[in-house]
Amino acid sequence: MLNLWGTGNSRDCDGTSRRNFLQIGAAGGLTLPALLRSRASDSRQNISKQDTSIVWLWLGGGATHVETFDPKMEAPEAYRSTVGAVDTTIPGIQLGGFFPKMSARAKHMAFIRSFAHGNSGHSGGTHWVMTGHNYRPADQGRPPVKPSFGSIVSRHRGANHPTTGMPTFVRANGIYADGPAWLGTAYGPFDAGGQARKNMNMATNLERLEDRRSLLAGLDRIDRELDRSQLMKGLDSFESQAFDLILGQSKNAFDLSKETPLVRSQYGDGLGNQLLLARRLCEAGCGFVTIHYGGWDMHGNIAKSLEKRCPPVDRAVSAFVEDCIQRGIDKNILLVISGEFGRTPRVNRSAGRDHWAPLSPLALSGGGLNMGQVIGQSDSRVSVPKTSPIRPGDLMATLFHVLSIPSNQQYQDQQGRPQYLLPNGCKPIEELV
Repeated sequence: MLNLWGTGNSRDCDGTSRRNFLQIGAAGGLTLPALLRSRASDSRQNISKQDTSIVWLWLGGGATHVETFDPKMEAPEAYRSTVGAVDTTIPGIQLGGFFPKMSARAKHMAFIRSFAHGNSGHSGGTHWVMTGHNYRPADQGRPPVKPSFGSIVSRHRGANHPTTGMPTFVRANGIYADGPAWLGTAYGPFDAGGQARKNMNMATNLERLEDRRSLLAGLDRIDRELDRSQLMKGLDSFESQAFDLILGQSKNAFDLSKETPLVRSQYGDGLGNQLLLARRLCEAGCGFVTIHYGGWDMHGNIAKSLEKRCPPVDRAVSAFVEDCIQRGIDKNILLVISGEFGRTPRVNRSAGRDHWAPLSPLALSGGGLNMGQVIGQSDSRVSVPKTSPIRPGDLMATLFHVLSIPSNQQYQDQQGRPQYLLPNGCKPIEELV
């Protein structure tokens, strides 16, 4: 059986489990029609007309900034990349030695070498990068207090695409702080590894919808029998929307078997399947997709660990970038690659690197932004920004720009108080826009 989502059980050094935090359609007995009804109860007043999407590849555990996008081979041996470097198509710019395919497509990417913040805890760093706001109690197990980018997009555009029924915000597997916080459950992610996704493939029991009648065959059988059985008659609009989500274009977007063997082979399995799926979801109207690819918490023997972890990223990302260009959708989809923080500039006694937020990896591709460049510089030992730091709030402002969300956008919290979404003083990364 093809497994797109992995086990979702990887843990970082602090024991944080990367499980799914929200099972849409299953938690608390919430059915899909009820969820859609809940989401629509807060009517959307400002639907973005720009058909753009974000795919966020999250390198959970804290990927090294040195061995990925800033190898600094001129630095002393204890600081420079432990896996060497490879030249890119941008003159004078190198990436870590395990990224030859991405290096060949560097003109279609942008690498941020001054991305920084001040929280080197797994949950705290994740909250800061994922929401644009620092929240130190996150590292003591407290729940997130700010809405994630994906939930903001869902609130801004509406939870489902008006034509295809595709959820606006889909996650492949859970990331801390990827939920709606005070925006409310209605704007949480459609969990592609949860029950709602399973309901799109399983033999579906529909007896609760009308006269307790059931269809015991799969989705194809439902398609054939729909008109004859007239199950749609009498359903309210939200139940119809739920039906469209299961039977319409959204269901097809989740089906990778509709891709050619050549395309699937270019992406590869595992992470490749997830990025290929993300491209399909965006084409069907999804506005925000998160993919968690963990295992980067490398306190020891980092070179050996990277030998296994980097090649799937190199292959899948390069295939995604090239595929979007070939399809003419690269300006409509922005790929973001980041994690919660970087790694210490100096290799430790175990030949690894520890947590380090003062420099963190960040790369982007597409979205109509200016590609083919390196933005910002690190110091001589890859420890802090040499140029003006780019903060998570600046990344957030850049995503707002791509998604046509006003920088002064406000929504009321659960106490009825208006809340600005973008931190004060943050602006889109100037070199990109």
